[in-house]
Amino acid sequence: MEAILDFVNSSGFALFTQGDNWKCLIMLVIACGLLYLGIVKKFEPLLLVPIAFGMLITNLPGANMYHEIFFAGGHIHWDLIGGTPVTAEFLAELAAADVSDAVLATATVGQSITPGLVDILYLGVKLGIYPCLIFMGVGAMTDFGPLIANPKSLLLGAAAQLGIFVTFVGCRMSGLFTSAEAGSIGIIGGADGPTAIFVSTLLAPQLLGPIAVAAYSYMALVPVIQPPIMRLLTTEEERKIVMKPLREVSKKEKIIFPIMVAIFVALLVPSAAPLIACLMLGNLFKECGVVERLSKTVQNELINIVTIFLGVSVGCTATGRTFLSVQTLAIMAMGIVAFGFGTAGGVVLAKIMNLFLKEKINPLIGSAGVSAVPMAARVSQVEGQKANPSNFLLMHAMGPNVAGVIGSAIAAGVMISLFG
Repeated sequence: MEAILDFVNSSGFALFTQGDNWKCLIMLVIACGLLYLGIVKKFEPLLLVPIAFGMLITNLPGANMYHEIFFAGGHIHWDLIGGTPVTAEFLAELAAADVSDAVLATATVGQSITPGLVDILYLGVKLGIYPCLIFMGVGAMTDFGPLIANPKSLLLGAAAQLGIFVTFVGCRMSGLFTSAEAGSIGIIGGADGPTAIFVSTLLAPQLLGPIAVAAYSYMALVPVIQPPIMRLLTTEEERKIVMKPLREVSKKEKIIFPIMVAIFVALLVPSAAPLIACLMLGNLFKECGVVERLSKTVQNELINIVTIFLGVSVGCTATGRTFLSVQTLAIMAMGIVAFGFGTAGGVVLAKIMNLFLKEKINPLIGSAGVSAVPMAARVSQVEGQKANPSNFLLMHAMGPNVAGVIGSAIAAGVMISLFG
């Protein structure tokens, strides 16, 4: 009987009643809700499903697959991962670094913590490996031809980064976040999940879970968030504007472009070099025509494997003790602000440019600068055809769309340079 009682008391069911483990029940409900959105509603399923499943397993008491103490204070504590017992001095240092009491309570003096599966996988996030590898895959699947054919698209992609900086200012004025945390939250406005994760691991690792969930949730909701803003800021006549077909871009231009962009951006914003270098290397694989095997591997096997590891490990950071807070609600709210101003920035700049251009731009393509490739470009196409069924804006919108990928990486580099 005693053995049975010990078994029952050590089970996860019994652990739910201890301490603040009741928060885990709420997180399990949230995780199941995200799984529903990813599987049934097909909202960004490739990342939302692994992230949600990561949230699920990390909030099962007793599973011990992820230990926040290993990464407390924004640093990797290699000695603890290697088996060194927790010391009183170590806990005192973390307390002085404003690590939350909930995280400190997960370790006791003299305890040797055995790393879990996700602890090892999370090292790829913490070291900035996974986001860069995903950028390489994105580069290999991206056609920069529309941007090269219409360089003005670069301005629209830059304008759509307005949401990043407006959100940064809003977060700072709220008093809830430091400058580094506000910078990480602002990157949500770039509609670029890997970039948001990359910045968060460097500037605000304690907020990685909420930021990742907000970024990918709102990316999936681009077709819902953007159209009302696009219609509000444009007239019927503007939405009917038909743009001339883009010129054909030569292979030589497509090969030179990633090389020049990698050099220029890395010199301009060195902090963005890892993301831009991987993005452009992937694109060079695609365009040069002599490394087809590498291009296919990066587009398929590599990005798929890394997506699994990234999603699960990021989801596991969303533990009940850190996710359920006022800050998380504020992050979700500011995420909407970021997307709204990003969309508005691109549309408004296109309207301003039309004051000086002979060949008018359909302002709807400006909204595609938020970087959610190719979803935002498709939204521009759909809205354009509603106003004029003979209007085909997809390729025109792809220019600002891919420019937004570069723009969000540069904005991320700026934030890291200022607050890293």
